Amino acid sequence: MIPNHIDVSSVLKRTVCDLYSNLVTRQTGAAVRTEIEQQLGELRGRTLTVIDFTHVGLLDFSCADEVVAKLLLRYCGGAHENDAYFLFRGMSDDHLHAIESALERYGLALVVERDAGDADLVGAVDDGERRAWRALYRAGRAANPADLARVVGSTPAAAERLLETLLERRLVLRLDDGYAAVGRVR
Repeated sequence: MIPNHIDVSSVLKRTVCDLYSNLVTRQTGAAVRTEIEQQLGELRGRTLTVIDFTHVGLLDFSCADEVVAKLLLRYCGGAHENDAYFLFRGMSDDHLHAIESALERYGLALVVERDAGDADLVGAVDDGERRAWRALYRAGRAANPADLARVVGSTPAAAERLLETLLERRLVLRLDDGYAAVGRVR
């Protein structure tokens, strides 16, 4: 699967103002999200999209809500015509502060790629979900729930429930040869 790449700063410059790299005001966030959704609407089948904040200066709470939380609400956890998965990149600590607040409000989570290339979960995730996701990320893949159960020290039934939850939240993908954490699929 080849990731689709969306540079949020470029979207901002195209839709709002060419001289501007800050995501502030709810209207700005809505315009950027709408453009991202239009780009995603052109994709077919299962997709992994990297949402890149590298060149975004400021990100306020209202834009974090509009761009990140509402995007995830549309594509994650429910039936949608696109089988879309997301990896977020280039987020500063200030970006993450605003984004985590929006994610917590809606009970959402996302996978963020850190500067060192590692990935982690951000947002509303319980300890079991986090432990299972990290184990799967470190392992690269799991062929079945029993494989994950051995790694996390649970029963296969408990591991299967965790995998289903992570699948529904779009934090894990089901592949032909098993399961992989978003952030590991390239």
